[in-house]
Amino acid sequence: MKTALWNSPTDRYMNVITVENLTKKFGSFTAVDNISFEVGKGEIFGFLGANGAGKTTAMRMLCGLLKPTSGKGIVAGYDIRSESENVKASIGYMSQKFALYEDLKVWENIRLYAGIYGVPEKDIAPKTDELLKELGFEGEKETLVKSLPLGWRQKLAFSVSIFHEPKVVFLDEPTGGVDPVTRRQFWEMIYKASDKGITVFVTTHYMDEAEYCNRVSIMVDGRIDALDSPANLKKEFNATSMDEVFRKLARKSKNNEL
Repeated sequence: MKTALWNSPTDRYMNVITVENLTKKFGSFTAVDNISFEVGKGEIFGFLGANGAGKTTAMRMLCGLLKPTSGKGIVAGYDIRSESENVKASIGYMSQKFALYEDLKVWENIRLYAGIYGVPEKDIAPKTDELLKELGFEGEKETLVKSLPLGWRQKLAFSVSIFHEPKVVFLDEPTGGVDPVTRRQFWEMIYKASDKGITVFVTTHYMDEAEYCNRVSIMVDGRIDALDSPANLKKEFNATSMDEVFRKLARKSKNNEL
């Protein structure tokens, strides 16, 4: 597995995501509580937290799908509050639930999403062939997506989410349910995207995957309680693994699941 590109925030260049005092309330309940952070171009940023910590709500705001109650967020150069449509057009997104159309063929899914993402018509066919070759899917071009193994579908879904070469891709627990070998292959794809300058914003429940991120934030009860490189976080919390760091922080939660 490739090592991280950044050892500290000072190594970054050009922020793709800037968040200042971002808050989301639902009535009297505060789901996201005054969070602030920045993510650089090409950075792999892990966004962790137990269920109910607020990470999904925060991600939905950053994707332009949910308006914040207060605070500011800039994603790919656009304001998430006033320019949400531009945000959506400038990002990629892969849900934890399989996002492709299972009753369409592999090439049909690629073409469909290329059109949705605004890829020029003249570029779709050659880019599709290039992608199929890169994935080793040339022989599966005419295969219905539902017939592919889960790991193959997840790799295809990720490839489709960055087909238009967005500035940032949001991945919501992308490796859930796949075997360890496929998870490792998936992370190699993430590193390739990072090498191309695509910022990767990823949530995961696998703490070993947090080790692969350049930096990691950990949310507890709507707040970011820790944010640094995995190495620095382990040192700060006197821990041998990110799982140990996570558990030490999660135990402070009012909604403790551990």
